[in-house]
Amino acid sequence: MAPDPRFADARTLRARYADGSLLPSEHLAATFALLEQWEPYLGAFLTVARERATAEAAGADRLLHRHGAAAWRDRPLLGMPVSVKDLTPTAGLRTTRGSLLHADTVPDRDAPAVARLRAAGAVVIGKTNTSEGGWSAASANRLQGPTRNPWDLTRTPGGSSAGAAASVAVGVGVGATGTDGAGSIRIPAAFCGVVGFKPSLGRIPYVPQSPEELSHLGPLTRTVADAALLTQVMSGPDVRDPLSCGLPAGLAAGPGGDPAADLDAAAGRLRGLRIGWIPSLGEPAPQPGTAAVARRAVEVLAGRDHTVEEIPPPFEDPYPALETILAGWEAAAHAADLDEVADRLDPGRLEVIRYGRGLSAARLAQAYETRSRLRADAQALMERYDLLAMPTVGVAPFAAERHEPADRVRKGALSWLAWAPEAYTFNLTGQPAVSVPAGLSPDGLPVGLQLVGARHADRTVLAAARQLEQDRPWHHWYPALTQHRPEEETR
Repeated sequence: MAPDPRFADARTLRARYADGSLLPSEHLAATFALLEQWEPYLGAFLTVARERATAEAAGADRLLHRHGAAAWRDRPLLGMPVSVKDLTPTAGLRTTRGSLLHADTVPDRDAPAVARLRAAGAVVIGKTNTSEGGWSAASANRLQGPTRNPWDLTRTPGGSSAGAAASVAVGVGVGATGTDGAGSIRIPAAFCGVVGFKPSLGRIPYVPQSPEELSHLGPLTRTVADAALLTQVMSGPDVRDPLSCGLPAGLAAGPGGDPAADLDAAAGRLRGLRIGWIPSLGEPAPQPGTAAVARRAVEVLAGRDHTVEEIPPPFEDPYPALETILAGWEAAAHAADLDEVADRLDPGRLEVIRYGRGLSAARLAQAYETRSRLRADAQALMERYDLLAMPTVGVAPFAAERHEPADRVRKGALSWLAWAPEAYTFNLTGQPAVSVPAGLSPDGLPVGLQLVGARHADRTVLAAARQLEQDRPWHHWYPALTQHRPEEETR
């Protein structure tokens, strides 16, 4: 019988594939079996690519049989199942964007990140659920309905990379791709107890281009090493995303060629960081239980000869600027056809679009000016600190059907994302940020710790996260399917 795939990271799978104790096709079959067990409860996938993935896994079997260790050359993800968020185009595989408008759209070309994953040998198992167009940091849409949090099925897994986080949390695939325009990788990573990495803006090309300069593409995984590996595979310039061109080279892998070993080596060398602990970046302040769990986690890093200093909020809350930029670009996306498609849009997104249509060019220019000042302030702050640390998100997961907590936070005109200042602030600055599991709240729900680095200091962020993972491992924190089944199903 194939082993339970929940416990297999990329390093483990490679070792098992190499010694012949497990075939990629066997592991894929176990992955799909696990998906089938959980999917009726989670609703994590919009499309499952079983036939194509099975053929690709069989091809990986043949490569390993024919070439042995040489099959890994330029294929660090050979035979490893991954999923792709349904905002990202996949050739020959339905890409709905969580929208009734694109329910039958099948692209003819992969986005660069997907093409690179496939070239590295990864097996794409399907497309994961998202709020429509990624407009909210939750999971509901009219195409399928909400994805649910595997730790509590009445609650949201966060979003908009909802299906990605929920499926990774229960062990479906080595990792998943997500996108993050205002916290959409890190919020669901925190709510579901997995690793979510938002690289520096542009490190992984975002195609189709996201011209508002807020959106990052990155991985959700169960280990920091796998986050580094997927980031490394997907990184690099592509002319379709000008923000990806001209960035510094290098990330997680050094001369050794083994990303996991190289990341461990980088973590071993990392000493003397100056870490600024920020209990809150604005309203709503993190709940006491959440803040305490995150604070205990950052103190683990203090035990690694790093200095942790508590600092007050270093920025004014930039939410009004974020809201203006997002609403403006949402309106631009439907500048010509809104009357024709309004009845098929999510009502909340439609409200954002209509608000954006009423904004002036001067208002948008003011928002960009605010972002420019924020970026300058952040750069100055990172001359004093190597990392910033804080709870990833201060509120607990709320009802799965909602797009925001019941206790609405009022900041801008609509405030639909105003409840997550620790997340959205660093989309405006473009800095690398990772959410890692910090522990469980008094209610038994995951809490995330966010580590933020200077622009292009992605490797430092990941190395520090790896130190935390080594000293306070979270791999035993898994939601149990049996806790959600009716009693008669578990007998």
